[in-house]
Amino acid sequence: MLCERSPVHSNRRLRWATIPIAAMLVVVLAGCTQTQLRGYLPGEPGITNHTDRVTGLWVTSWIVLLIVGIVTWGLIIWAAVVYRRRKGQTGLPAQLRYNMPIEIFYTVVPLLLVLGFFAFTARDQAAIEAPIEDPDVTIEVYGKRWAWDFNYLNEGPGGEGVYSPGVQATELDGPATIDYDELPVLYLPVDQSVQINIESRDVIHSFFVVDFLYKKDMIPGKTNHMYFTPLKTGTYIGKCAELCGEYHSLMLFQVKVVEQDEYDAHIASLAAAGQTGTLGEEYDTNQNQPGTEAPEREGHSE
Repeated sequence: MLCERSPVHSNRRLRWATIPIAAMLVVVLAGCTQTQLRGYLPGEPGITNHTDRVTGLWVTSWIVLLIVGIVTWGLIIWAAVVYRRRKGQTGLPAQLRYNMPIEIFYTVVPLLLVLGFFAFTARDQAAIEAPIEDPDVTIEVYGKRWAWDFNYLNEGPGGEGVYSPGVQATELDGPATIDYDELPVLYLPVDQSVQINIESRDVIHSFFVVDFLYKKDMIPGKTNHMYFTPLKTGTYIGKCAELCGEYHSLMLFQVKVVEQDEYDAHIASLAAAGQTGTLGEEYDTNQNQPGTEAPEREGHSE
């Protein structure tokens, strides 16, 4: 005849199951660096007016998921330890067909989590995507295989704009595999609101400044927009984040966030070099975008 388990023994087993989990949490949290506390995201706090919002959403989501995981793993370990088969036990344990409170719990809680993730994501996305009524700087960025053209609108002589064309990254031999000095450079004035109009000359690309923690697809025939204010001076790497062809990995650029006088000097240097006006859609390689007519081929007849 099997002896009934005492509550004391069950509580003791529960403590032995939870002690390692608690100890592991203490060690992990005590050893966290700033990089870990930011969820291993690139960059640093406050680079733009949106990066801290993105970081907060990312880290909070992982904390919630980690808590859910710990509770789930803890319950699995606890059930495996407490209800394991003992020596001398035979047959099956008591079978329960359902438990209504538990079923309601594991239906409602995941639903609340999903709704919560959706609500906070929608809130932050709406704030990040909100247009700026009168931006201090408006820049048009064209992605092309496999480089970038930058048009600084409403700048230069008469406000007709200035432009900076780019070529794809040059590969080098040795430890430094990329010649960063030859990358296209996008200049931005610090503490000034920026609107970027995003275009593509050929296929789908994606405009991604890594430390800004946000990217936007460049879709042929469609204009997308980004709105932000850079808050820290520095040089930041940018790249295409959409696989776009053979030299996708060389579609790199740099962003230099500088003081206003340095930004003005750069605009003046482009104008002095004769790079006035803009490099527009007339340089697009696609000739059959929606709303346009493909060029008639020689000798073609209906």
